[in-house]
Order: sequence, then structure tokens, then C-alpha cells
Amino acid sequence: MIEVKNLTKRYGEFSAVNQISFSVSKGEIFGFLGPNGAGKTTTIKMLTTMLKPTEGSVRVGGFDPVRDQGSVRRTIGIVFQDPSLDEALTAFENMELHAVLYGVGRRERDGRIEKLLRFVGLWDRRADFVKRFSGGMKRRLEIARALLHEPKIMFLDEPTLGLDPQTRNHIWSYIENLSRERGVTVFFTTHYMEEADRVADEIAVIDHGKIVAQGSPASLKEKVQTASLEDAFIALTGHAIRDEEASNTDHLRQVRKFIGRR
Repeated sequence: MIEVKNLTKRYGEFSAVNQISFSVSKGEIFGFLGPNGAGKTTTIKMLTTMLKPTEGSVRVGGFDPVRDQGSVRRTIGIVFQDPSLDEALTAFENMELHAVLYGVGRRERDGRIEKLLRFVGLWDRRADFVKRFSGGMKRRLEIARALLHEPKIMFLDEPTLGLDPQTRNHIWSYIENLSRERGVTVFFTTHYMEEADRVADEIAVIDHGKIVAQGSPASLKEKVQTASLEDAFIALTGHAIRDEEASNTDHLRQVRKFIGRR
């Protein structure tokens, strides 16, 4: 469902992503892990049509994100790290707006909305304004909304960031159900290593723009002889969490230098 070969994104002399290759099979839950500033977001943007690669090739659902953006966007659903709901609308209205934007016909629209809101446990709150929702409820609504046009692939960027453990567990149960029972391919990032250890079929670890390891959670732990995926992650990247501000500042400086020369 996702095929990446020698994917590269450069800004002048700075390589945000450097010659990475991997593939994700239908129905697989694929974890894409790395420290802050490692290249995760840049990669996701290239896979989801928001950023053009410098080199390499990408196929998402069989389509090229550069040449066939419309087909890729119809194939994928996205849950962004930052909230993207309209809080002045109700849960049902947020779903309805998404349906219109993706061309879901009126005959199918109401039935799909009800089915998905029931799936994430929000049908009884469909007429409530989103501004009244908790963080976990908003995340569940975003997942339901992303599924409304029946995508074959779901991209989830830190879907449980800042949520309490119980809510995180519920959300991953929804996501696992998508893969196991509905055959949806899931591509996710997270900083919670125990989540990745629990749900991922395959993991790629990226650092400084390069994939430094790939395999199942068990094989990665075995490779570096650690008991937990978090310890394996630290061993593979050399640190638990990179200083985000410093990394992003250096990245931004390189991008500005590149743009200034054009």
C-alpha cells in the first residue's frame, strides 16, 4: 500500500530526509519512530501530497503523490498531531462538512456518519458543540471523520499525544480494529514507546533523516539486546528525546538560507 524508494528531501545542503526506503503492506500497522527533528513529519508530508520530494519515488495506494495528488488524497485519511476540528460546529456538522469536501453523496452520508460516530462512541453526543468535548473525545471524532470517505490508508501523527492512559488505550483499540477487521493500512508516529510495542506489526526508526533500523518490535529489541522498545529506541538513536527547539532552529535556518538563494 505504501512503497518508498530512496526518498530524499533537501533544502540546499541540508537533508531533512536522506535516501530512505521502506514498504507497508495492506492491513499492516506501521510505526514510524524517531526523535524530534529526525525527519518524521517531512516524510509524512511527502507521502500525503503536502511536500514535493527532491529525489526518490513514492507510491501510496498505487498512486504517485506528486503526479496524482487527487487520487492519493481520496485513498488516505489523516489525523494530524494538532487539532483540526471546527469547535464552533457540532460533531455531526464536522462530519457533514468533511463528507461534502470529499464528495460523499447525500444518500450515503447520514448512514456513514451514524455508523462511524457509533464506532467511536460519540453518537449520543452528535448534536453537541465540539468546544465542549474533552481531548479524548476530539481525537475519537477526528478518527471518525478521517474514515468517512472510506480510505484504504490512515496516517496518524501522534494520535494520543497528551491524553490520559485510559483514553489512549481506547483509541488504540479503535485503530487496531480498523486494521484487523476492516483491512485498513495504518501508518503512525508516536513518542509513547509502549504503544508502538503493543500495536505495531513493523517499525522503522529514523534519525538525522536516515532509517537506522527496521523490523518488528521483538526483532528490534533482540537486535540491541534490550527488554523494552524504549531502551531499544535509545540504543538505536543514542538519546531518548532530542532537544526539539535546537533541532528545529537548525532546520529552519537551513530552509531560510535555501529559499533566500532562489
